[in-house]
Amino acid sequence: MTTPNSIADIAAQVKFDILSKSHLLDNASKADEVARTFISDTVTVPTPEMYAYATLATIGDDVYYDPSTSALEAHMAQLTGKEAGLFIPSGTASNQIALRTHLRQPPYTVFAPTEVISLENTLNGTIFPQDDIIAISDYAHSHGIKMHLDGARIWHVAIETRTPLKELLAPFDTASLCFSKGLGAPIGSCLVGPKEFIAKARWFRKLFGGGMRQTGILAASAAYALTHNFPQLERVHALTKKLEAGLKAIGADITSGAETCMVFYDPSPLGLDYNEIAERASVLPSPLILGGSRLVLHIQTSEAAVDDFLSLISQLAEEKRKAGFVKPDTPVKVTGYKDIYERRVPKPKTN
Repeated sequence: MTTPNSIADIAAQVKFDILSKSHLLDNASKADEVARTFISDTVTVPTPEMYAYATLATIGDDVYYDPSTSALEAHMAQLTGKEAGLFIPSGTASNQIALRTHLRQPPYTVFAPTEVISLENTLNGTIFPQDDIIAISDYAHSHGIKMHLDGARIWHVAIETRTPLKELLAPFDTASLCFSKGLGAPIGSCLVGPKEFIAKARWFRKLFGGGMRQTGILAASAAYALTHNFPQLERVHALTKKLEAGLKAIGADITSGAETCMVFYDPSPLGLDYNEIAERASVLPSPLILGGSRLVLHIQTSEAAVDDFLSLISQLAEEKRKAGFVKPDTPVKVTGYKDIYERRVPKPKTN
């Protein structure tokens, strides 16, 4: 028979310090990296001010009741002109729970009738015209079909069109709005809709593992983002338009223009491809992090990063010209559908 371990021995095995000796420097370095990252607006990081505000939130159990989370849900309902709101960990979960709540039969049912139409605004940074949304909504409702909005970036539409969220969401029965995309909160979305709908969605959230406990710190982070980060989107849009204008001036093709926080470009008229751009960007004294054709700006994107990116494209284009590249007189004809979102596929490393 083995001798029992002491509690101190077991505790010594269990304990763990997650903070490295250099974590403050590491975080500062990460913040600098985020300011020069163009792959997504999900990379934004909470600021010390957001963290400080979050620590003041209530500590209730949200599966039962948490005052801070409940207050955020009520504010979101009022803001969007809906009856109730529900805090959910992610946008994907929020949209999927919304659709499942709308359906009277399981989604795998064969020959089930159309029960809900879901739209996204913005889509690839492009604003869905409100008149078109209203027309779709009128048709759907005349046939007893519900309308749901994936409004992860609807905040951008409100800023760019100067339209209240209540008006933007009026054609929809339900909507999901994200706090982390664009607004800089660490986590979370809010599903809004009728009280009865939200009560049912709350049950599905628990069923699918989305019920959380002390969510007050997350709700407070979202509230901080609404108050302090939302107004910054105007600057983001201006910076994105500056980026588009710079690319055009250098000679790149713009495949989808800068309406909000994204611009899609094609560097092939300059003799360039996404891989060589990204590789050169990664070895700059202050590296830039790039994907493919999509450039996404956010509240923590620095103007210096935009200037450095445009300088890099201009330099690479000049190198190609000096090496003998000549832009074709006739553009390459594309037949059929072409996705504007071309993802970079890194070249395999050779030994």
